[in-house]
Amino acid sequence: MKSYTITVNGNVYHVTVEETTADAGSAQQVSAPVPQPTIAQTSPKAISQPSGSAGKIEVKASVPGKVIGVEVTVGQSVKAGDNVLILESMKMEIPVVAPEDGTIVSILASEGDNVENGVVLATMN
Repeated sequence: MKSYTITVNGNVYHVTVEETTADAGSAQQVSAPVPQPTIAQTSPKAISQPSGSAGKIEVKASVPGKVIGVEVTVGQSVKAGDNVLILESMKMEIPVVAPEDGTIVSILASEGDNVENGVVLATMN
């Protein structure tokens, strides 16, 4: 196995390539898993900051884009890393994820909304 780090549109991906063979007499195949962006180095993740009242976390867009999917409902429990909304930005689908375990308190964006960087999309406890 060989590991590579690549950067695409400013996003850093870690890819592991594994050589495999289907049959003893066949040609070698090279496969790579779908690269996952690293949480610390990529911008398509949610940013959490305390809101005005204690215990609330704001889930913000860290890129401008159009909301193409709302993946949660108010009152739903989520785990850190669960998708909250999906944005389309730079012709890519970018998940906005829950920054920590909690419960969705409000959803402030709807499918079709255009949002700017830093806009609060949802709040959670």
